[in-house]
Amino acid sequence: MESCDAVASLNALAQEHRLTLFRLLVQAGEEGMTVGELAAATGLAGATLTNHLHVLRRAGMVSDERRGRVIQCRANYTRMNELLGFLTDNCCAGSAIASACAPTKFCQSSRSKS
Repeated sequence: MESCDAVASLNALAQEHRLTLFRLLVQAGEEGMTVGELAAATGLAGATLTNHLHVLRRAGMVSDERRGRVIQCRANYTRMNELLGFLTDNCCAGSAIASACAPTKFCQSSRSKS
């Protein structure tokens, strides 16, 4: 991941509602959640929710798919893992405690979309 991509991802997540939305989608797994489910879970108004999802989508953190009248949203696990890797790359400058700050588990998803 390039620095500019990491900055875009971190910027998208650096807002309370967007971070909450992204975490809900990560917790939902590969199936994701509908926009209606996200609205019910967060209490955000439709226009506000749509704007936050647009920011996350532009940063590559979420994707969506129209299913008839329903929009299904999903976390982009590949992008999330790339961001985690970028943040932990060269962790602790190779010291003996480097394993203490490295992530122990990355989320894997074969259905992640860019």
